[in-house]
Amino acid sequence: MALLETHGLIAQYGQFKALFGIDLHVDPGECVAIIGANGAGKTTLMRSITGVIRNVPDQIHHNGQPIGALSPDQILRRGIAMVPEGRKLFPSLTVEENLLIGGQVRRGSGRWSLEEIYSLFPILKDRRRSPGTALSGGQQQMVAIGRALMSNPELLLCDEISLGLAPVVIRDIYAALPAIRATGAAVIIVEQDITRALAVADRVYCLMEGRVTLTARAKEVSREAIHAAYFGEPA
Repeated sequence: MALLETHGLIAQYGQFKALFGIDLHVDPGECVAIIGANGAGKTTLMRSITGVIRNVPDQIHHNGQPIGALSPDQILRRGIAMVPEGRKLFPSLTVEENLLIGGQVRRGSGRWSLEEIYSLFPILKDRRRSPGTALSGGQQQMVAIGRALMSNPELLLCDEISLGLAPVVIRDIYAALPAIRATGAAVIIVEQDITRALAVADRVYCLMEGRVTLTARAKEVSREAIHAAYFGEPA
């Protein structure tokens, strides 16, 4: 059984339709990359999975159960957590308080604790008393990832975690993915850096204008196929 599945997923903002019948699945422990240009529907897909956008119940399944109409807190309690685009830390809270917020909804006695987060991102322990927004962009991204992990998710959604960051910082953040996957968690990465996405993913989906234009094994897909799926035309 797939950990997560969407079946003909449709999403819209008022009268504006953003997703047109998305079918995808994520298996337990798998890393899936979602690529596509700006406006392709990637973030809308993440918002639908996490309940920010309500959907028809049967259009999204988690462990075989329909979850399309559940609220974000219900989705989180089921073990699906998101690192949102732009990080969205609480500005009035310290680094440690931001992390503890993520642990208020915990699933069982999983691996992730404050000490484990500090082991994954040692700089956060040094800055734990600092306001979250006083950190560099990369350090804030580490806090956002740690906050999501504190709920001990079985599926972690990462929406544009490299956006606006220096290459050396992106490298450090992506270096944490093996430790996250080692806990058994599956990961969905929304990423515009195609090379980096393919390097860490098992499978890749490409979206264009709210539709899936490609699904493939990350190690097997050609650049020509990606170009055609990304832009709607051959390379």
